[in-house]
Amino acid sequence: MNQRNSRRNKNGNNNNNQEGGKRPPGLPTKEELQKFLQEADGPQHKRDIAHAFGLKGQEKTQLRRLLRELTEEGGAARDRTRTYKAPDALPERALIEIIGIDGDGELRAKPVEWHGKGPVPIIYVLDKKRSESYVSPGDKILASLKRIDKLEYEAKILKAVDAAKEEITRVVGTFKPYKGGGYVYPTDKKNREEYFIPEEHIGKCAEGDLVLIEPLPPSSKLPRAKNPARIVERLGKKDDVKLISLISIHSHGIPTEFPKAAIDEAEGYKEPELAGREDLRNIPLVTIDGADARDFDDAVYAEPDKEHPGHWHLVVAIADVSYYVRPGSPLDNEAFKRGNSTYFADRVVPMLPERLSNDLCSLRPLVNRACLAVHMYIDGDAKLLKYRFTRGLMKSAARLTYEQVQEAQDGAPGELTAPLMDNVIKPLYKAYAVLKRARELRGALELDLPERKAIIKEGKLTDIVPRQRLASHQLIEEFMILANVAAALALEDKKAPCVYRIHDKPAFDRLEATREFLKEFGYSLPKGDELRPSNINHILKASMGREDKDLIHTILLRTQSQAIYSPDNIGHFGLALAKYAHFTSPIRRYADLLVHRSLTRTYKFGEGGLTDDEAQDLNNACEHISFTERRSMIAERDVMDRFTAQYLSINVGKEFKGRISGVTRFGLFVNLEHSGADGIVPIRSLPRDYYVHDEKRHALVGKDSGRTFRLADTVMVRLVEADAMRGSTVFELLEGGSQGMPSGGGGGGRRRHKGGGFDRQQARDKRGGGGYRGKRGGGDKKRR
Repeated sequence: MNQRNSRRNKNGNNNNNQEGGKRPPGLPTKEELQKFLQEADGPQHKRDIAHAFGLKGQEKTQLRRLLRELTEEGGAARDRTRTYKAPDALPERALIEIIGIDGDGELRAKPVEWHGKGPVPIIYVLDKKRSESYVSPGDKILASLKRIDKLEYEAKILKAVDAAKEEITRVVGTFKPYKGGGYVYPTDKKNREEYFIPEEHIGKCAEGDLVLIEPLPPSSKLPRAKNPARIVERLGKKDDVKLISLISIHSHGIPTEFPKAAIDEAEGYKEPELAGREDLRNIPLVTIDGADARDFDDAVYAEPDKEHPGHWHLVVAIADVSYYVRPGSPLDNEAFKRGNSTYFADRVVPMLPERLSNDLCSLRPLVNRACLAVHMYIDGDAKLLKYRFTRGLMKSAARLTYEQVQEAQDGAPGELTAPLMDNVIKPLYKAYAVLKRARELRGALELDLPERKAIIKEGKLTDIVPRQRLASHQLIEEFMILANVAAALALEDKKAPCVYRIHDKPAFDRLEATREFLKEFGYSLPKGDELRPSNINHILKASMGREDKDLIHTILLRTQSQAIYSPDNIGHFGLALAKYAHFTSPIRRYADLLVHRSLTRTYKFGEGGLTDDEAQDLNNACEHISFTERRSMIAERDVMDRFTAQYLSINVGKEFKGRISGVTRFGLFVNLEHSGADGIVPIRSLPRDYYVHDEKRHALVGKDSGRTFRLADTVMVRLVEADAMRGSTVFELLEGGSQGMPSGGGGGGRRRHKGGGFDRQQARDKRGGGGYRGKRGGGDKKRR
């Protein structure tokens, strides 16, 4: 056993163990808390600390006070992710520099920055194969770190700093010629710089072109030039709708080009054979996806259980991606790097090359496809009585769309669906009815998540519409949820590694603020550990038909935590499920691929199973894929903002009805009724007054007039600006808000508002209270 592994074994014990065994539950002293953080293998969330010390109820509130005091005294450090660590500990992610190779032939590194009082920690770089091809002594890399001893860490490579630098220093912007040279104006709303492009670096770019630039080194030839840069790539012509997603792809560093080795590997695979697989081709499995979908990775089937009346036999078959994408291969390295596919209205950036994502791992109709399937047996209450996983060979009976299936169920079957009605579609809906009733009984959250959809025809953006939500969508969702539950149960029952999809309860601070806010409207929300999803559903139902429905719905939605991936299970609060994993989309999510590998290894299905190294490194893998998922979500949202701005750009000057979707000290966000477009109403356009941001009430309140603008209020606005390249939409308030008693002050510090430009991202990045003057006139120009 090498030195690093022996260290892991020495320090791999549970942190709440003490010399005499487990520590008795109860609030720890500051000394015990500090020792816990020093011995922990990384930053700890408050809930992890509470769990380690067995704290419950009011003790968790006291722990929060204790942590705050310890941090103020310098005995602990708190980072931006609200986790705590020993003050001289390295963060979870840091830049490190390779300093040499140790006696075991492994790379050793040191932190690029170290502000601790003691000796500089030693860092051991994991993943020998990857590190040999990625870095060498002297290189700097971005790595995730795990503490294994007081001054020793293990590092998992995230990216070479050269690549990170390129992403940071390269800028996407629009080009404008000027006196032989030109300027580039960034599309990133947070970047207010302008970049000068010398004539020799312009190439064939024309005004309005979207370009990728990188800074030029200092030069005596350009002594007065501000931010000199060169154009690296011309991305497209002005007004090309395809540029919108390209902006987000480059801005968020989403990889688009597959390495040749990965493409060659994918092209080398052939259609699967039956050998070693269960033959499922006699089961009329069907895929049900969107009309514009290109990859079909899940198929479903349902039939009554002949041996048990009232019971159901369900089959969910998923493309067997783990058979093709083997651990440590070029395909695997690139899939892990991407973490997931990213979906835009006009393109998809896939996790896997097209040979797999749109061919061999796409369950096309009437062709043989390798799959990993689960047979599930439920009773009339949707209780999962038993399940059986298998590696099979299937042949999809049909590729159906949500609309086709719903129309058939509603009594208008088409040419494709008519022959499938009795033995496929009707049984699917009957089984779905059982699953839906069970979902309602267990109290899964029923929060409505409004989504927008950009309609692009013949390369032109024609409309922005709310995304349709049919019963057929919910049918597939419930089948996938049950299969995901079965995967988590199967792996946990076998004590096998599992990547759980976890969703924590709302954070204590946020929950308390929401509970106090709801009291004003006569709603009651339980405290802390007593909260259940059904409590939130009860309030949602109680608000139906009331004027405050939209406000209450929005507040409850914003209270929720974000779902992430983890090898440690805490359940899924939103779905009201104790055990839940992602199993159903390995084409587009690396998390599902890891679950497939663990099932393959556990059930001895053959090649492509989870390796020992992967099993040991699930923490880092979950951290990385949670990050890439967030990156894609932000990029997709940015693209929708830009599409919406482009769609609205021809309507500058027109008036719209909407609702206040956000309140900040800088102004109001407004969501338009038809398109779902969001934009900001700067505080300078509000009726003249001194406005106080009341965070608890989610409102701007005029100190002199008492006029109040509150979350979810209906307003009339005029579109002032719509910039597609920056995704910025600005409105002027025409009508809305409620009169009331003048404000008594509060809301934090005050200063006069100086006017100037505003956009959505600026306001997102600012928090806190404050009073501001609105411009004279503004919202009182027109009434209805």
